[in-house]
Amino acid sequence: MRLTDVLISIVIPAYNYAKTLPRAVNSVLAQLGDAQAELLVIDDGSTDATPQVLEQLLTEHAGCFRALRKPNGGLSSVRNRGIEEARGHYLIFLDADDEMAPGALAALTRHISSNPDSRLIIGGHWSVFDDGRRVQHAVKPLPATPRQRVRGYLLDKTVSLSNGACAMHREVFAPGNYPEHLRNVEDIPVFAQVLARFPCTVLDQPLALIYKHGDSMRHDLKQSLAAGVGMVDEVFSSARMPRELQDLRQAFLAQRCLSLFRDCYSAGDYVNAKAFYVRAVRADLRSLTRWSYTRKAIRLLFK
Repeated sequence: MRLTDVLISIVIPAYNYAKTLPRAVNSVLAQLGDAQAELLVIDDGSTDATPQVLEQLLTEHAGCFRALRKPNGGLSSVRNRGIEEARGHYLIFLDADDEMAPGALAALTRHISSNPDSRLIIGGHWSVFDDGRRVQHAVKPLPATPRQRVRGYLLDKTVSLSNGACAMHREVFAPGNYPEHLRNVEDIPVFAQVLARFPCTVLDQPLALIYKHGDSMRHDLKQSLAAGVGMVDEVFSSARMPRELQDLRQAFLAQRCLSLFRDCYSAGDYVNAKAFYVRAVRADLRSLTRWSYTRKAIRLLFK
């Protein structure tokens, strides 16, 4: 297919997901015929049976999708490679342990036809839990202005985005790709720059089934601490965030510190928790009025 023939590229990053990769791949292949779309799977140097599983899938579905293997570099490096290798105008990054919802590609194709200027399409999704429960998350209307969208995403938490449940035009990566020095929070700088700089629309339909894993908290905390507050600098770099929105930086720094405070407090890391709370207050005194955090900070005095 020529570049202009491919409307949507679905990129599945795979690192040690041999057990769930077939589910993700098959959920996409089942609907490729409903759209001008392609599937690309990128193995990020897996050390389990992912290469063998991928080879088997390529044999079973010969000519239906592409795959490549690269040295391990982390999720950002896989997505950046996907941007380079994908031939579609729009990209969807679907995690290897998730699924594309039935009818997603057909719905996206219709939406793009009706909204050709949209550069970010946000859909709903299903959360699937370890006990089998499913909870549907409908997409909410987007605020009208870039400032309201960025504030809603970074500060007010009224704008929610999930990979697999959104499609991004390749133009949105011009200000910056996924930051490879950040782990666990690499999506936030990209989503923020898109909301700040490009036309966005919502599609009122579930686009993905996102599987929730209860055993990931400790791993997430380790990655979050590694990213620390450096993520704030990345989000508000001049290349990503327009000058007129830079005034949101201090409030977001405080929000990031409060988030790290909460995570450390829940994990029993009270030394780091205290440090992050103090930094949040220094960044924005209004942090003191966030009572759910302040109550925990007061309890630290007795620990």
